[in-house]
Amino acid sequence: MNPHEHITHSTEETMALGRKLAPTLTAARMVILRGDLGTGKTTLVKGIAEGLHAASQDDVTSPTFTLIHEYRGPEVNLFHVDLYRIDTPRELDTLGLDELFAEPGNLVLLEWGEKFPRFEKERDVEICLERQGDQERKIVVKKK
Repeated sequence: MNPHEHITHSTEETMALGRKLAPTLTAARMVILRGDLGTGKTTLVKGIAEGLHAASQDDVTSPTFTLIHEYRGPEVNLFHVDLYRIDTPRELDTLGLDELFAEPGNLVLLEWGEKFPRFEKERDVEICLERQGDQERKIVVKKK
């Protein structure tokens, strides 16, 4: 499928894009969020969580240290996973991600999922965030 490109000019616009994208992600199992530190991955997740009625934007925080945050919605359970600090397949196995992928109704958003080639192959959607300026972001959504 052709990628869809979006430009946002503020955190509010990035969250609004997340809300808009949310319904298009409900059939996905795994979404890789690709982007450097500070590009707005968690900001986008805030909007997605709101769009899925799984959490308010204030309840969504970066899982950098906890690794996985879970938000339960009426139709989709959202798991926001940060693999930045995970370096080996052995460490990855301790997270139990395969169980999350296998459960119907779960949507797993993976930050830094591109570190592991299997996720590159298995992903349903990839969302790339790129800093264009102080507040401006280019966000490209690619579906398999």
